[in-house]
Amino acid sequence: MIVNVLTCFAVVTLIGLAAAILLALASHFLSVKEDETVKAVRNLLPGANCGACGYAGCDEYAKAVANKTAETNLCVPGGADVSSAVSQIMGVDSKDIESQVAFVKCNGNCNATTKIADYDGIKTCKAANMLYGGPNSCNYGCLGCGDCAKVCPVNAICLDDGVARVNKNICIGCGLCAKECPKNIIKLIPATAKTTIMCSNRDKGAVSRKLCVNSCIGCKKCELNCPQKAITVTYNLAVIDYTKCDGCGLCAENCISKCIKVVNG
Repeated sequence: MIVNVLTCFAVVTLIGLAAAILLALASHFLSVKEDETVKAVRNLLPGANCGACGYAGCDEYAKAVANKTAETNLCVPGGADVSSAVSQIMGVDSKDIESQVAFVKCNGNCNATTKIADYDGIKTCKAANMLYGGPNSCNYGCLGCGDCAKVCPVNAICLDDGVARVNKNICIGCGLCAKECPKNIIKLIPATAKTTIMCSNRDKGAVSRKLCVNSCIGCKKCELNCPQKAITVTYNLAVIDYTKCDGCGLCAENCISKCIKVVNG
């Protein structure tokens, strides 16, 4: 009996040793060597895996940079510092990258607009938007279900008085919220922007004010008073050219509906 037990024990031990040896040999001969350049680039990236660079996460972008199939300045969340460091590793000149933040172009809070229907479906903006554009009187405004907040990798978005709001001090400018918004009212603007327009309504003034008291009415007072000609009214909505804007704030002062706000005064 004891002999049988010892025999079984010996057999199991030999099988274990053989398996261990085979695994060690396989690990040695079949292992894929890690590209040190990929590793170095990856260590510099912020790890948000946001996809703003156009690749499926930081790992894929690092591989593309190491293989010289991607530019070194595509990581928007990393900003100029990451772009410079990655360029140094790759031995190329550093290219400029402008830091951006997301901004919700809507000021249709609960006091400014009304509900024209009771929505009792799936609590997502995409679902609500599929039903006649949503339950709000303004068909251009934020639906307030928080799809953007759910995809934000740094929790920079919250819902305030029925409208999504972005904390620019936390936002990394990845753009995932803008891609997720079915109304297309979340835009990336320069982090240094001084003013912005909190409206997306393109209806004529008389119509838009009935839908939301905070809406742009396309009066062009902002356009006429801008010394840099940085703001124009297109399709009844004011638009800022940030390459021209010097942040003087005259557009905000002259805005009748106060939908132009100073954000970095």
